[in-house]
Amino acid sequence: MTAQQRWLSAQWRFVRSHLPTAPSRVLEIGCGPDGGFVPALEQHGYTATGIDPVAPAGPGYRQTTFEDHDDATGPVDAVVACTSLHHVGDLDRVLDRVATTLVPGGVVIVVEWACETFDEATARWCFARLPATGEPGWLHDHRDRWQASGCSWPTYFDAWTRDEHLHRGDAIRDALQARFTTRYSARTPYFFPDLYPTTEADEWAAADGGEIRPTGIRYVGTAPSRAEPQ
Repeated sequence: MTAQQRWLSAQWRFVRSHLPTAPSRVLEIGCGPDGGFVPALEQHGYTATGIDPVAPAGPGYRQTTFEDHDDATGPVDAVVACTSLHHVGDLDRVLDRVATTLVPGGVVIVVEWACETFDEATARWCFARLPATGEPGWLHDHRDRWQASGCSWPTYFDAWTRDEHLHRGDAIRDALQARFTTRYSARTPYFFPDLYPTTEADEWAAADGGEIRPTGIRYVGTAPSRAEPQ
């Protein structure tokens, strides 16, 4: 199983537990080249659409950005965004579109990364657990680039987040809470799928023990009725 497959498997349990019953209409923002949750959604009886410029070809996908997609799918019962919001250019525009894409009472399910909490202690904990075999991932890249930079971790990582124009986790959370009725919001482990055989429980234990910071975000909210103030 690849790191991406481990990631989707771990997040699918959370996503599925907050979905409306099938056959609801679900839209995934940023499904990626492998289709994200769309195959699992379809297998469980949902009418699913994945939107991403690099989405697979096929009737269940739109190869465009969420901001620019047409409304051919109509309003949907749920929107899923898994580590896609911190990359978007205009967070407010995207979340305003999510709010109008959902039916009244529809659910938004978000898995995100609070990049501002990825401190040096957390980075070193991750780098010490990187698998020696298999395809190098994004954490390998950060380890190597940091070492090559000769900079302190804060200097290196702050420059990277600025260059990538990443949205902070607290900004994402605040923007969600401004538009939706919050049903669930928590900080969670994030790195374990890329640190096999390190488990989610291992990462929780390290966070609970103060060794690292929990950098993952899980959020569930519902869209207000059209007449209800946000």
